[in-house]
Amino acid sequence: MASAEMDSADPILISMLIISTHVKLAMVLESSVKDNDDMPGHLARRFQQIAVAVFHAEVDQAGYDLTPVQYAALAAISTNPGIDQVTLAGLIAYDRTTITGVVDRLVQKGLLVRNASTKDRRARELQITDDGRKTLDGIAPAVEAAQELMLRGLTAAEADELLRLLRKAIAAGNELSRAPLREVPEAGQGRPVK
Repeated sequence: MASAEMDSADPILISMLIISTHVKLAMVLESSVKDNDDMPGHLARRFQQIAVAVFHAEVDQAGYDLTPVQYAALAAISTNPGIDQVTLAGLIAYDRTTITGVVDRLVQKGLLVRNASTKDRRARELQITDDGRKTLDGIAPAVEAAQELMLRGLTAAEADELLRLLRKAIAAGNELSRAPLREVPEAGQGRPVK
């Protein structure tokens, strides 16, 4: 279009052309952005929010004061008496720098004790107390109810499939985590591998 023609061009036509271009660009951008409901990270975060809320509701109703991480730590120490905090962090896939606070709170509640390690004087071995065992036994029905409530809306087969797929995805991404899950080292093997 020549300059003289452009000057006399209909301003409405130019506006419509600009709007049309913007609409086309918006449609292209919109189609390239996924809805949150299609993003596994968003869904995992939402499910974690639900899981924590359900856990707290069930445990509080049963008369206990434990967080999901405190419960995981207590259960891990119960089945692995004498482990140190670094090993505990690996077992429950929790950050090594913040596991100290979790253990501190469990000690303050009288559910755990720290003993000097017989193998490494710098390390402390963690042991569950009698109150800790009683708490684990007493809280078990509430924890089980929470697990069932988290999966409501799914058939038993769907729940099994969800758990299978979560385990598969977690195993494939474990090393990408800031706090990867680690196995308990065999006797004489030391701490979990980094």
